[in-house]
Amino acid sequence: MSEELFFPVIETERLSLRPLVTDDSERLLEIFSDQEVMRYWNTAPWTTIQDSLDFIDESNESMRRQESLVLGVYLKSTGELAGKCMLFSYDKASKRAEIGFGLGRSCWGKGYINEAGEALIQYGFNSLGLRRIEAEIDPDNRASAKALEKLGFTQEGLLRQRWEINGVVSDSALYGRLVSDRVSSAV
Repeated sequence: MSEELFFPVIETERLSLRPLVTDDSERLLEIFSDQEVMRYWNTAPWTTIQDSLDFIDESNESMRRQESLVLGVYLKSTGELAGKCMLFSYDKASKRAEIGFGLGRSCWGKGYINEAGEALIQYGFNSLGLRRIEAEIDPDNRASAKALEKLGFTQEGLLRQRWEINGVVSDSALYGRLVSDRVSSAV
């Protein structure tokens, strides 16, 4: 499989999805140090610029190893980094990966997750040859559940007491979408 497949630029009507660069580190820290953005994540909020730099380096290295696809979500109108989207836990043999998103609060409620998500899903199915894409979220995160359902995902299960972050124990809701699923509500 070509390395270029893991360093794409994916264009949508309002967004450009492309690999993160060092210049994105300050905006990434701004987004992922926000307690509200990180409320349902299985990691603590970021605290230093080094967290951003490490994330960018680790993401690009993981893409070079063809283990994941981590892309910044940029607004075409301003060039601003709105957040990130990713296909990770890529299993080439099983034709499966997990999807994840994170957007800055100023970008919430504008349909960016649906737009970027469907573009990333189609890239996974059509370019990476995936058969299945999975998502794992905190079941209390109704906004993510709604976004996944709008993207054609089906809740498939619940893992009780899956995570403990800063002393808080939480469950995980598991979602899946197959390449063969008929999806009428996606972009």
